[in-house]
Amino acid sequence: MKFSKQIYGYESDITKFVAELKEKNPKLEEQQLAGRALLWDKTPIDLDSQHRTEESRVEQQPYVYQNNH
Repeated sequence: MKFSKQIYGYESDITKFVAELKEKNPKLEEQQLAGRALLWDKTPIDLDSQHRTEESRVEQQPYVYQNNH
């Protein structure tokens, strides 16, 4: 579908804001990537060590301070 009145060269307020923000802080994208790496980019899980960890868990009572005497 083609619109009859397309405005070429239009830049939204959000686009202008982001461009201005990047201009003021040139290291912004680098900081974003560092933040992403810190929170989301994790090393793959080693299934063997995960299995050993699950097997080594000790069962605990629902209420830890309750005695079974």
